[in-house]
Order: sequence, then C-alpha cells, then structure tokens
Amino acid sequence: MNSTALNYVEEKIVSIELDSIRLQAEIVLPRNCQGMVIFVHNSGVGSYSTRNRYLAHLLRKTAGLATVQIDLLTPQEEAIDLRSRHCSSNVQFLAKRLTSATNWLLNYSLTADLKIGYFGEQTGAGAALLAAAQNSTAVGAVVSCSGNTCLTFEALSQVKTPTLLIVSENDLPTIAANEDTIKQIQASDKELKIIPNASRQFKEPGALEEIARLASHWFKQNLSSNLNHSQSSTNEYQPLFRGYVNGATNQPIATIK
Repeated sequence: MNSTALNYVEEKIVSIELDSIRLQAEIVLPRNCQGMVIFVHNSGVGSYSTRNRYLAHLLRKTAGLATVQIDLLTPQEEAIDLRSRHCSSNVQFLAKRLTSATNWLLNYSLTADLKIGYFGEQTGAGAALLAAAQNSTAVGAVVSCSGNTCLTFEALSQVKTPTLLIVSENDLPTIAANEDTIKQIQASDKELKIIPNASRQFKEPGALEEIARLASHWFKQNLSSNLNHSQSSTNEYQPLFRGYVNGATNQPIATIK
C-alpha cells in the first residue's frame, strides 16, 4: 500500500483482496469528508482516463467527497476483455464485483465510516444500479451518466436508492432508454437531467463541469449529514460552473422525475 499526503487530501493505493483475486484501487480523501464516491468503470482503462480523474477532482473540490477509482477487472481479465468484451459488457458480473469491493471498503479503516455513492457511465451505470438494488442499505446515492442499464424491469424496480440520471440532449437513443429507466426505478428521490447542446461524450467546453455540478449536488444532498436539505438547490455550485450554463447555451436543463 502506498500513501501520499497532498495538502488537503490523503491519497492511498490499495489492493482489495476478494477470494482468489486482487483489485487495485486509488482512494483520495479530503479532510473531514463525510461521503465517498466509487467510480464504476466498465473496463480497467476507465480508472486511468483524464476525464474520470478530472471529474473525481471536481467532486472532491466542490463537495468535499472522497473518491475511489477502482479497476473491477484484473489485468488478466482486462487482456481477455480487450478481445472479447465478455466482462465489460456483463452487467451482472460487474455488479457482483462492485458489491464485493464495496463491502471491502466498508470494512477498511479509512472508509468504514463514510456513506457511499456510485458514479457510473454507460455499462458501468447499469452495474451501479444493480449493485445498489442488491445492497440498498450500504449505498446512499447513484449518479448515472449516459447510462446503458441493460436491466430488466424486475431489477430496476428494486432500486430504492436516490438516483440521478444524466444524459446529453443530442444523444437521442440514450434519452429514450433513460426515460424508460426513470419510470421503472421505484426510488422516491429520482431525477433525469438532460444537458442541452451536449453530445454523448460531453466534449463541449464546460460540459464535464456541468456533469460535476449536478453530481456534486446530488451526492452532497444524499451523503452529507451536515447539509440543510431545505436550503439546498441544484444551483448550489453555480458560481464554480458558470461558463457552460451562461456561455454555451441559454437553454435550461430539462428535468424529468
């Protein structure tokens, strides 16, 4: 295990032992953090992407949340998956691996007292929702970005965890799929946010910051015990992310509940 002190955060690289395998994870903890967000990737490459690391940085900066970047596949599985896509497209497999890693973190000294949230993209979002449905007492919030859930009505109807779905306006197939998903999820606290003038990959200037703004608010609202919910709003971090809303578009973000 490696440990590095970085001013206001502590960073640790840990090896998560699950039966006969080991998964590598990077845990970054701001001081006095009250919640932890696990990034759910559908391949090991995701944990090293600049995009995901930037989003994790913004969640720590704006909401004071700990972040966990974890490889749900072993190096051997990743090598096989590059050819077959057998593991990264298997939502049930990823959800089982995520649940096991979550239970490990719940027993790890530095993260045992933190409320847990999941941030998943594409197939990883489906795994996050399925894992939350199977372990609702341990997971306090889920954020899905461009989620490809691939889940049945029976599975989605078991999701009781507060869930935020984020999609881009120009990704029409994913909007349709997420509209169906939000109807099937039985959580009392659920929303679908459609970001205007954004493509599926959110490559437009400021689009990633807008994802982080929405996710930060959702996680802080559901994971932090100190937040006054009556005073919270989706514009809580607007000064930090003014560029996209006021510069790239004048359209409001569509919300479906």
